[in-house]
Amino acid sequence: MGGVAKGQIVREIDALGGMSGIITDKTMIQFRMLNRSKGVAMWSPRAQSDRWRFAEEWRLTLESNPNVDFFQDSVRSLVVENQQVTGVISTMGMVFRGKTVVLTTGTFLNGLIHIGKKNFGGGRMGEHASGGITEQLATIGFTTGRMKTGTPPRVDGRSLDYSKMEEQPGDEGPYKFSYTTQTKPLSQQRSCYITYTNELVHDVLREGFVDSPMYNGSITGLGPRYCPSIEDKINRFAERNRHQIFVEPEGWNTVEVYVNGFSTSLPDDIQLKALRLIPGFEKAKIFRPGYAIEYDFFQPTQLNNTLETKLVQGLYFAGQINGTTGYEEAACQGLMAGINAALRVHDKDPFILGRNEAYIGVLIDDLINKGTEEPYRMFTSRAEYRISLRQDNADERLTPRGFAIGLAHESRMELLDSTNRTANEILTYLANTNITPEEVHKYLPENITPISEKQRANKLLLRPQVGLEDLEQIPHIGSFLAPHSLLSKERAAITIKYKTYIDKEVELADKMHRLEDIVIPHQFDFQKLNSISSEAREKLTKIRPQTLGQASRISGVNPADIQVLLVHFGR
Repeated sequence: MGGVAKGQIVREIDALGGMSGIITDKTMIQFRMLNRSKGVAMWSPRAQSDRWRFAEEWRLTLESNPNVDFFQDSVRSLVVENQQVTGVISTMGMVFRGKTVVLTTGTFLNGLIHIGKKNFGGGRMGEHASGGITEQLATIGFTTGRMKTGTPPRVDGRSLDYSKMEEQPGDEGPYKFSYTTQTKPLSQQRSCYITYTNELVHDVLREGFVDSPMYNGSITGLGPRYCPSIEDKINRFAERNRHQIFVEPEGWNTVEVYVNGFSTSLPDDIQLKALRLIPGFEKAKIFRPGYAIEYDFFQPTQLNNTLETKLVQGLYFAGQINGTTGYEEAACQGLMAGINAALRVHDKDPFILGRNEAYIGVLIDDLINKGTEEPYRMFTSRAEYRISLRQDNADERLTPRGFAIGLAHESRMELLDSTNRTANEILTYLANTNITPEEVHKYLPENITPISEKQRANKLLLRPQVGLEDLEQIPHIGSFLAPHSLLSKERAAITIKYKTYIDKEVELADKMHRLEDIVIPHQFDFQKLNSISSEAREKLTKIRPQTLGQASRISGVNPADIQVLLVHFGR
């Protein structure tokens, strides 16, 4: 769970009152904060979880919630009456009624698994695919497509020689995901390992290209650009003589190992032959070969910003059905769709996050306005307000929002208030505390120009090379900061270092927010506006944005078109 941009999403889910961060903290076997070489605003948390404990902890947590009922069966169709969903029908013919329905279908919709020339139906290895729903929604008028993704082989860790690999331990003094006090950082961790492919491996893999459905075109679905199969890597980057392989244990007590970086749909015999040419894998035994899976998805431009479909009221889509990839992207959509489905049942206002409020807001806004031609993956570069949307301040941004709708517990607000209060105390102290050249000189990094006169502590922190941990070594500052939490100290330091950039982002967000306040009537006829481009008329008619801000982010709608709309709807 986590990673660059994805880790920010997990922390946002936690800040809202969701469980992903808590479950990950309780089941992780390794934690690493990525991008530590960059400024703290760019840090991204990532955890390796025990896969079995992760599933068990989720189940036990859900079963302990008295408001959740369970029934285990596949759904074969929806009950739709007058463009309103009223329930679902299971394969056993049972009808479950509901005012809202959330579809979170993963890779199961008409899923087809490929290993070389072999293919068979399945939503995941060992689990049946789901049929009927795509066909039903297509008759209603939904646009559907096919996507594909791959998974690497799992191997027996007892057959690997780790002495030939590079050890990748977890962080010393690890962080955690959840802002709550329910969880604690890891006291011990399991190492991952790094090894590399080579030209011999590539030669063997090329032998199987003709039989690789991911490579030879027999899978027509759209594949992930940023998580390519090993076949794609050695074809697209032919000039590289090796590719990195991450060897990741699946849990505390299992010997099963996940071969990250080796996603493939090659024949199983080719997989084993190639794997055994990787350093440390000479005697590798495969638990399960890698495979590709193709499945149905629906263009997310068919959704409102609540993730409710435009064609059927009360029906919500979340996860890979919307063309996204990754646990984190799916988790945040499930949370947002669930929140809005519940609010709709109770006739309450929808819950919508803006692009300036959360990566979750960026993701949903991108999907509903731009659609996707490949599995959508979140990156920090997709967010124009990424200095403000940091992993450390997700609670500050979102816990009040989660608390207002009853999702975040009161204890979270109390913890947030405490963190903010102590962070402000630190800011005040540093703004009023002088540091002399004599007392600070020996604690500063060697490559920094020494100060020549007395100055305020917060001014010294503006230097990129100086961190709060440097100032903590000065006795009187260290004694003041000692009782304060790591999060409070981080928040204060980031506020000082990034204030100018954050202020600029807030100003930009305020300007853009004015467009969000201009509502476009639902049935407005864009075709009658001859002064905007024909492409803009076509895109606006198809996507039907709800506000001028949303219209401005649609591909094909240019600033001149927005100016015309501004005049038409009134500034």
